[in-house]
Amino acid sequence: MSTDLALNLGTRESATLEFKREVTDRNAIRKAICALANDLANAGGGDLIIGVDDKGQPVGGVDVSDSALLKITEYRDQGLILDRPSMVVTAEKYQGHDVIRVRVNASRTPPVRFDNVVYVRPGPSTRRANRDDERVLSERRRSFETPFDVRSLPAGGLQDLDLDLFRSEYLRQAVDQTVLDENHRPIEQQLASLRLADLDGTPTVLGVLLLGIDPTTVLSGAHVQFIRYEGCDVGGAILDDQDIGANIITTAERLEIVLKGHLRTRLVAVDGFREEQRPNYPFDALREVCMNAIMHRNYESSNAPVRIAWFDDRIEVTNPGGPYGQVRADNFDRVNDYRNPSLAAAMKSLGYVNQFGRGIGRIRSSLIRNGNPSPEFIIDDSSWTVLIRSTS
Repeated sequence: MSTDLALNLGTRESATLEFKREVTDRNAIRKAICALANDLANAGGGDLIIGVDDKGQPVGGVDVSDSALLKITEYRDQGLILDRPSMVVTAEKYQGHDVIRVRVNASRTPPVRFDNVVYVRPGPSTRRANRDDERVLSERRRSFETPFDVRSLPAGGLQDLDLDLFRSEYLRQAVDQTVLDENHRPIEQQLASLRLADLDGTPTVLGVLLLGIDPTTVLSGAHVQFIRYEGCDVGGAILDDQDIGANIITTAERLEIVLKGHLRTRLVAVDGFREEQRPNYPFDALREVCMNAIMHRNYESSNAPVRIAWFDDRIEVTNPGGPYGQVRADNFDRVNDYRNPSLAAAMKSLGYVNQFGRGIGRIRSSLIRNGNPSPEFIIDDSSWTVLIRSTS
């Protein structure tokens, strides 16, 4: 490809190419950067060429020194263009003359604003965005905001997934018969249709969490730490300490054994001469609390595990990740939102959680039926703890 921009980019302004004679009008340059970053034409960005008039003719004599290039970069970096787009400023040739080329990449967080105004290039001129322009840009931004749980993990491959577990457990429990009938498809297509991997076999976060042979190799926080203390504080002797670093299907099986192994039962008078055995904690409440912690935790930016601390008088289950989306500390028992929506759907299909938005109510009801106090919730910006007290 020729190094002359006139041959590579053309000599007429367009939705992706703008000319400026000189650098003197800083705000005009900022508007152009903003418009190209918004990429209304959906072409991947565009170019601003400084040193060419609006007829496509070079003006000559343009300063292309390092300080001149740095000045253009500073126009973007002075806080007036937000979100700050990615761009590269270089000295190039246009019809044999020195020019400054500003290559602006399309923003993944549109609409980009200059001085709180959105600018776009629907054609060969820059203008303020209208309502429809802003709607298009906002919808595009939402399309870029893929939830973390279905993003691919380039460092992985199919060898990181337990495909036997996929065939024997996941397909049997979580997938309807119409999908089972199509199991003659290649494994990559089966996994991709369930958002467990891309078509090229690259696992997604969801795939690694549900089927990973060792999820912690790529998601270091994807494990559950269980500690049983003697007494009522962390100063007591540790009676049991287990770290479960497995996929969610295997983790659920191991957690059931661990939790049931620490339950204690007692005789409780029901009515008249009838008595029944009751555990100090109802297992269905423990399952709901633990599975919800795994489902809602922050896998993207925290390396902390889900922690289950079991004391003589209470159990505390803590997961990294505070309230998400519409959920706040004052409305969490009425409003639902999902940090990991695809994981939530998969766990529901597998039977680990029952109905969306009813976990807290189910926990409360189970505790009341068993004679336990209501659960307590300790919520801050970065973590969520559920505290369950024993019946005795």
